[in-house]
Amino acid sequence: MPRRTATMLASTLMLIALLCAGVFIKVPYSEMSPGPTVNTLGDHGGEPVLQISGRKTYPATGNLNMTTVRVTSADYNMNLVEAVYGWLAHDNKVVPHDTLYPNGKTEEESTQENAEEFSQSQESAKVAALEELDIPVKSWVIVQTVVKDTPAEGKLHAGDVIKAVDGTTVKAPDDVAKLVTKHKPGEKVTFTIVPAKEQAAAEKENRTATRTEDVTITTVKSDDEGEDRAIVGIAAGTDHTFPFTIDIKLADVGGPSAGLMFALGIVDKLTPGSLTGGKFVAGTGTIDAEGKVGPIGGIEMKTVGARDKGAQYFLTPKDNCAAAARDVPEGLTLVKVDTMDDAMSALKDIRGGDTADLPKCTRS
Repeated sequence: MPRRTATMLASTLMLIALLCAGVFIKVPYSEMSPGPTVNTLGDHGGEPVLQISGRKTYPATGNLNMTTVRVTSADYNMNLVEAVYGWLAHDNKVVPHDTLYPNGKTEEESTQENAEEFSQSQESAKVAALEELDIPVKSWVIVQTVVKDTPAEGKLHAGDVIKAVDGTTVKAPDDVAKLVTKHKPGEKVTFTIVPAKEQAAAEKENRTATRTEDVTITTVKSDDEGEDRAIVGIAAGTDHTFPFTIDIKLADVGGPSAGLMFALGIVDKLTPGSLTGGKFVAGTGTIDAEGKVGPIGGIEMKTVGARDKGAQYFLTPKDNCAAAARDVPEGLTLVKVDTMDDAMSALKDIRGGDTADLPKCTRS
């Protein structure tokens, strides 16, 4: 056999051997890619994404699309060939497995956490939207979660309304931690609460809950290393009562990143005219009850997914701008937003065609 032919054959066999090895070598990585994008003003799965009753609504045109990221499952074992292909692919991103599933988190646990975050983001979006429209929303502090095997377990329950701690009225979730940590571990703290069942009954009957209970709990030392603060084992949050019904119908989506787009969609539905002027606007970002827009993950995948569907403008959280601006899909304008008011102002310019001075994302 001629030397040249033998060399080519050996090289080919070596390449095949490496490819075969790459298929069988598993690596601790996962992949992110552009996921579905849904118009919050339209229908999904045969029904409107935003369903509002008890208040006049208006037709909305154009698009206010929320965006998603698709990720490989927790138990998927990526091989070396797939990892290399993902690193080279323009629209995908390969990340360490622990980035998506930290501390050995299972897919079921991740799904549950994402569902809880999605539910909370919907509540925050509703509040932010109504606050933008100066529509009053009743709010109160509640027990958000109770940690297992802590002093609060069995004494406080998720959904209990916290009226006061040691007789001091509670106005915000942060007040609870501040009042508890005034104590030393081993001291007693008294919560004045409306039990969750009583609160639920009052809401159903459209009345104010008046029956309260005092619950005394002995604090313990925090498990956090290097800290000597007192805790009881709860996380406080906020619950709301809305003056009319707002339902967000979107299955198989998790996480908090659609908050901004839900809030804008609600505003559009509740006001005459069109926020977008018929333009295709997509975006992402968490939102809190005060209208502050927060950063999210997978921004590069979301801009690609939005542009593939025809988006012209992408509302981008300020803290994601630098990453998003490194590789902007052709034809897509990244608009920097930090608050609900920023987004509303940008939409006003977009529908009016006055886009020259839009606050655009840059790499720095």
